Amino acid sequence: MPFLVKNCTLPSMIAYAGSTWDWHRVHYDMEFLKAKGMDRPIVDGQIFGAYAVQAIQDWLGDKAFISLLDFRFTQLVYAGETIRCEGEIIQSDLVGVSISLKINVIDADANILRTAVEPMSATVIWKD
Repeated sequence: MPFLVKNCTLPSMIAYAGSTWDWHRVHYDMEFLKAKGMDRPIVDGQIFGAYAVQAIQDWLGDKAFISLLDFRFTQLVYAGETIRCEGEIIQSDLVGVSISLKINVIDADANILRTAVEPMSATVIWKD
C-alpha cells in the first residue's frame, strides 16, 4: 500500500474536532494543557481511523468499501508531528482484501520515531 503522510497541524486538528464534535481541551487549549503539565496538544486518536480509510481508498479506489477497521493506540501523537500510514495485504480473494496497517510518527527525513497505532487491521470488500 502506498504511504499516506500527514502533518498533524493544530488547524487540521481543530477542523477535525469541529467535524466530530470532540472538543476535549487536550486537543487545542494551551492553558489547560500547561495546567496539566503538557506542552503540546494531543492529536485526537480517532483521526487515525480516518487517515487509514483515506490511505486505503486512495490506493484501492472508490470500489473499495471498508467493512471493518480495528486499531489500538500505542503512543500519543502531538500537534506538529508527522505521521505515516502504511500497510500491506495479508489476504485477498474475489470478495475483498484484509490489510494489516500501522501508523508511525516520522521525522523530516522519514525516519520512524515511534509507532502510534498498531496493530491496525482493515477488511475491505468490493462494491459494485
